Amino acid sequence: MRRLSLVSRTTLLAGVGLALPTLLACLDHPLKGVKYEAASEKQNAVQLTVNKDVDILFVIDNSGSMGEEQGLLAANFPAFIGVLEDPMVKANYRIGVTTTDNGNPWCGSTTPEAGKLQLSSCRGRTGQFVFNGNPPANATEAACTDVCVFDEITTTETVTEFDGVPKERPWLENIEGKTNLAEQTDLNGDTRVPTTTEAFQCFGPQGIAGCGFESHLESMYKAFLRANKNDEEQYGFLRSNAILSVVFITDEVDCSYNNKYQSIFLPASMGGDPTVFWSDPTASAPTSAVCWRAGVHCDGGGTPYDSCESVNKGVDGTEGVDDDEAVLHPVKRYTDFVQELENNKQMITPGQEVLIAAITGVPQGYEKHDAEITYSNSPDPVEQGDFGIGAGCTYDDGDPMTPVSTARPPVREREFAEAFEVGSDRNLYSICQESFSSALGAIADTIRTQIKPACMTACVADSNPVTEVLEPSCTLLQEAPDVDTGSIVETNIQPCVGDDGLQLPDGQDVCFGVLVGDALSDECVAEGWNLEFKLVRRDGVPAPGGTSVSATCQLSPNKKLDCPNLP
Repeated sequence: MRRLSLVSRTTLLAGVGLALPTLLACLDHPLKGVKYEAASEKQNAVQLTVNKDVDILFVIDNSGSMGEEQGLLAANFPAFIGVLEDPMVKANYRIGVTTTDNGNPWCGSTTPEAGKLQLSSCRGRTGQFVFNGNPPANATEAACTDVCVFDEITTTETVTEFDGVPKERPWLENIEGKTNLAEQTDLNGDTRVPTTTEAFQCFGPQGIAGCGFESHLESMYKAFLRANKNDEEQYGFLRSNAILSVVFITDEVDCSYNNKYQSIFLPASMGGDPTVFWSDPTASAPTSAVCWRAGVHCDGGGTPYDSCESVNKGVDGTEGVDDDEAVLHPVKRYTDFVQELENNKQMITPGQEVLIAAITGVPQGYEKHDAEITYSNSPDPVEQGDFGIGAGCTYDDGDPMTPVSTARPPVREREFAEAFEVGSDRNLYSICQESFSSALGAIADTIRTQIKPACMTACVADSNPVTEVLEPSCTLLQEAPDVDTGSIVETNIQPCVGDDGLQLPDGQDVCFGVLVGDALSDECVAEGWNLEFKLVRRDGVPAPGGTSVSATCQLSPNKKLDCPNLP
């Protein structure tokens, strides 16, 4: 699925414009490419990988069965944020949250978010944690009040790469150690700035009153479209050079339907044909089984099936119709969309990959290949009628007063996630478990692997061969776009000072330290380089989006001596 071939770093960076793809409405935000004179290119001008920016979108199922799961997500969030805020990582992250609710003819009482980012305390919207369906549910305590200690969550005004006007933004961010969270009064009456974990534990839970025909993929799609429209509150959420991660939390299958074909949900009296996708054509309303039957084809007897895969189906149930005639948007719509995002990011940072993960209806151990998904019809006719397929996983907490939790096995979400797998582990985790801590930690660890060290990708000379430690002679140049004028601001980065060589000089907002010998990261050592840079920035003074840094060093005349491990 990853189609971009990795050519030389110089070729990719020269003349690259920082813009989200034309697929996203194509606003052009050019960034001056790094200039290489013939002599310096031949010798030692190297573009450094110094990107720690991460944009993370959580797409959270807010239907009636998701109360306990949202509580687990909030309670276990420290396992996720702890990785990003680890002193060895210190990611400059943004976290946005939207829901799976895109509306439906049968969801007139919900307020579909349709990809809009949500940032408010769950304590101010406790009515959303009550489900009046069958069976009724109240998740106010489990999903909200047991984990959230602030009645309000508000943000300070910030700017973005594309918008230099300070505004409150509908996302949480932590840039160079400074968050955009404003002071709030907690339940103890203390006025203070919430921690990032406390903030997420209040705005992450989205309630259980959302539409039960969940549109996970379309919600993600619309969230990213909105992020590129300058009349939307979330404009600028996506940074051109940031690592991008999407996390789905859901216990049901994707139902991202084409609005032209909403008749699949309607009875005959309203112009629909319930004999095609409804479990019971004589019923007064459809069940979630429509989502399964309208977008999945399975082979085999059904107890279990041999395999299940997504398929385009027309309004009459015909399989294999063209994409624009499919009642559910084809999965290809979303893989192509995200692949284009990734391709554009790789034009700035070669090798950068969009990261997809889902906590969903797979068995425990699936991510490690210790278990496989079983697609099987349910022996319970009520369950089969409600969902069109049996459970993909179950969890029993041992309490006879609480029902066994179940989740549907993913097909469309699985195929989408598989298109963006990184490494040997799978990127789907079970929602049927006591804790999400391990899953969230693993998702964050995958993000961490994309934050690359700033290896000097050339063999550097020792300017003082008398000492045992390499003493490089280097200069670093930063080129940063000015949001207001569109011009490029060049800064000669000064060396850091202090006993550890990592302290900011007086009057400087950025400096560079050098790591050599045993201090080198494993990645630089594995590639055979002998020098690594560490950029230190003043807290609260981040590099503008799209900043590039190039290094010029005196190079070794004897690579076999100075860099013996180079291939």
